[in-house]
Amino acid sequence: MKKTVFASITIASAVCASLLAAVSCVCRQECQPQESSPTFQTYCNPLNIPYRFALSNHQQGKAGREAADPFIRYANGKYWLFASKCGGYFQSDDPVHWKFITQAGYPSEQYAPTVLFRDKVCYFLGSSGRELWMNDEPESKPWTLLKRVSDMPDPDLFQDDDGRVYVYWGCSDSAPIYGQELDPEHDFAPIGQPVVLIKGLDLLHHGWEAHDSTVPDEELSKQKPWMEGSDVIKHNGKYYLQYAAPGTELRSYADGVYVADKPLGPYHYEQYSPAVYKPSGFIASAGHGSTFTTREKELWRISTMKISVNFMFERRIGLFPASFAERGNGESDQLMCDTYLGDYPQLIPGQKAYTTEGSNLAGWMLLSLKTAAQASSVLDEAKYAAANAFDEQIETSWAAATGNPGEWLQTDLGKTCRINAVQVNFADVNAKHYGKLNDAYQYTLEYSADGKKWNMLADRKDNREDMPHDYIQLESPVSARYLKLTNYHTPANAVFSVSGLRVFGSGLGKSPDTVAGIQAVRGENRRTMSVKWNPVRNADFYIVRYGIHPDRLNHNMQVYEGNEVLLPGLNTESDYYVTVDAVNDSGIARNQKTVKNK
Repeated sequence: MKKTVFASITIASAVCASLLAAVSCVCRQECQPQESSPTFQTYCNPLNIPYRFALSNHQQGKAGREAADPFIRYANGKYWLFASKCGGYFQSDDPVHWKFITQAGYPSEQYAPTVLFRDKVCYFLGSSGRELWMNDEPESKPWTLLKRVSDMPDPDLFQDDDGRVYVYWGCSDSAPIYGQELDPEHDFAPIGQPVVLIKGLDLLHHGWEAHDSTVPDEELSKQKPWMEGSDVIKHNGKYYLQYAAPGTELRSYADGVYVADKPLGPYHYEQYSPAVYKPSGFIASAGHGSTFTTREKELWRISTMKISVNFMFERRIGLFPASFAERGNGESDQLMCDTYLGDYPQLIPGQKAYTTEGSNLAGWMLLSLKTAAQASSVLDEAKYAAANAFDEQIETSWAAATGNPGEWLQTDLGKTCRINAVQVNFADVNAKHYGKLNDAYQYTLEYSADGKKWNMLADRKDNREDMPHDYIQLESPVSARYLKLTNYHTPANAVFSVSGLRVFGSGLGKSPDTVAGIQAVRGENRRTMSVKWNPVRNADFYIVRYGIHPDRLNHNMQVYEGNEVLLPGLNTESDYYVTVDAVNDSGIARNQKTVKNK
């Protein structure tokens, strides 16, 4: 039996002492994943934490999990994660492997929590909770109500370098985002009046803020997107106010940026917005979160990711590396978040020594894209076919007819591949459970060279931890063509169901050829751009990268069919630069040539 490392909520981070002689070369033109056994540790979005089931099924009559609007801070030697409707909060030695905590008094049913650590005391404020709480030892003590406050939906607490404290808030399809100073020496009493910082969304010029930016100008007024999720950070003397739009149920949910010289503005819109954007891939959306600094002084972003199948607020949490890029000419630095293949295996924070310049990817490619699938049974062939587990869409799933032991799912990768990691995403189809789940999926995962003789890859028959997105990084890679997932126990009275059985490693072939013939033409209203390119014979799919500066292509879109795409959500007052990468199961051809839109 092969040994494995299970990336679950209980594993402590293993920070390695020696640098690899050769690491993943994902930022080279011809990307070949690493052949030797890795000594770094990885994770894979969405984060594998025990997402709580909603307390009721009032939305669509279905049970589903949620955690969203995440807020992280590193304080008192630990990472602290607070998220909507979790029933508690999380603590960690790294921002990936979390310990769940519940303490008396904690207002666990709040949406969009924010916290401020000041003199080792943690202050908590939730959306529309109208209560400010405090705790000097949140790991072990009950929470104390400090005071009642006015209604502040989607709040954000921010402490400046001089110790002054501010609160920002706003969550509406019509109201602005406000800011106000607080007096921490007098129970955070308000100082002055609230200040309007962002008056509203500008759908006409900021395409990404609209539900659908492809419609004519006169149709935009019929849309009612939301502006919400304030998050303020300071960098090089500038204040960056991040905000989310257009809606948490959309794949295009993202965070834009306004910048100011003072905490309460005036703020101006940054044309490179959105700064945090992931509209494609296995799991999409990257809005309403928080940007934070790690123990190692690295910049990261934690965000909301969407499923929205069982009910609208069925959401998950994703973690992405972030950075600032110098712009010169007196302009503030550009806030950037790396969502490129952001649901592929990534190096956990604190392991920057193992990354190559410009990438945090582990270098393991997806081997299971639209591979052949078989299953023991299917609940409904039209809705839950076995192929759904390999279509790279978390919104679709395979579901067995039952949740009984022995139900299985199998795939043929089409050839012998090197496997470095597997992510098993369970779908909870027909679950009948509300609240925290004190149960767990139990299963085995086997591999085979011929589909007849099987070897154990992961034995989870005795698992007791709720891991709905179980991620398995192998200590040593294995060679295999077939994988088989077998059910031993399905929790929550659900049928055994999988939204993604994702296999990562190398197809042991040649990376794709470099894309040529790129053309980019803006639409009449300039909120869209048509991009075409010459097809590459050995590509599985393409990634279109684009941005308002040729050296800062901070947006990307994965294209699985054809060799053209209509990119929505552009800012009308900026030109864009574009390139196209080719991807297959053996590597990435990172294109060095960019073209300017016409």
